[in-house]
Amino acid sequence: MTNSGLDPVDRRIRDLDTIAAVLPMDRRDELAGLLTDQDIETLRHLVNEGMGENTLRALTSDLAYLQAWSLAATGTPLPWPAQEALLLKFVAHHLWDPEKKKSDPEHGMPITVEQDLRDQGFLRSVGPHAPDTVRRRLASWSTLTKWRGLTGAFSSPALKSAIRLAVRAVPRMRRRKSAKAVTGDVLAKLLATCATDNLRDLRDRAILMVAFASGGRRRSEIAGLRVEQLSAEAPIAIADGPPLPSLAIHLGRTKTTSGEQDDIVYLTGRPVEALQAWMVAARIDRGSVFRGIGRWGTISERALDPQSVNAILKQRAEMAGLEPAEFSAHGLRSGYLTEAANRGVPLPEAMEQSRHRSVQQASSYYNSATRRSGRAARLL
Repeated sequence: MTNSGLDPVDRRIRDLDTIAAVLPMDRRDELAGLLTDQDIETLRHLVNEGMGENTLRALTSDLAYLQAWSLAATGTPLPWPAQEALLLKFVAHHLWDPEKKKSDPEHGMPITVEQDLRDQGFLRSVGPHAPDTVRRRLASWSTLTKWRGLTGAFSSPALKSAIRLAVRAVPRMRRRKSAKAVTGDVLAKLLATCATDNLRDLRDRAILMVAFASGGRRRSEIAGLRVEQLSAEAPIAIADGPPLPSLAIHLGRTKTTSGEQDDIVYLTGRPVEALQAWMVAARIDRGSVFRGIGRWGTISERALDPQSVNAILKQRAEMAGLEPAEFSAHGLRSGYLTEAANRGVPLPEAMEQSRHRSVQQASSYYNSATRRSGRAARLL
């Protein structure tokens, strides 16, 4: 049968097969029924542009949800670009007050829309969405709109106001990015799972040690680390042993810097040795430091995706007998400051390494470490 003779869904299934390496193909048939021809063409374009696999998976997941919601809520696929009224409807359906819904069943997401999404497996939890989830899906919607060469109403004052008021109406306790900090004792358990000299153990050991010891670097900074950012420093002399190797990391542009100043953090001793062992074994002398490893031990030319750093930490936590859901890559950052506080390292010194700009934010980890055992918590 020719391409033109294919059923539209069958044709989309075939087209999705061409990008199967980066899409959740366990839901291929479902995606083919939800996504439009233009949606799939956009995804293929993003693959050809070299967008990171995890980023593309997230965009695809959000796009599938948005299409399912639009069909359930309006009876039609997503319009491109979306009108402001549809964006406001999306917010109203996902950010609502559970108390008000008890007295007003029409408040929030209509029961028919909710049941439709639940039957398809798009809704599992009960209650309104988390604000961050709504913002992420709107951001994905906006990104896909721009990739189509269109302009949406995502920056409209009405939309921003609707989100702000909805969040304010239902206060939520802010959750830490990582439920538990990766302190020294936790890190030791993770490193114990990297005990061999195979490539994955060498890489993961280096990732964990470098991310922690360099001040709790963000996952994007670790994933994007390049050989050109590293420079050898003079060994550090110690009284009771041989000199320790030392290395400088030139951070460049980060979440809190413009890249104009040369922010530097330092590694000393074991983290340097772990990093050098990985680079020698993987024969990395330029470009990305941390890369993917294929099934047969082949080293990718491309840098790890930031989400892969998170996945590695969770995998090592599970191997160590810990609960993966309690830890994320951000736990290395909070863990570094918590460990520094526990060991009596002055806050300004720790901030020099973590490169926190806010004393208030950094000191919160110090306060948490001391308040539990301090006199203020033991008045009775």
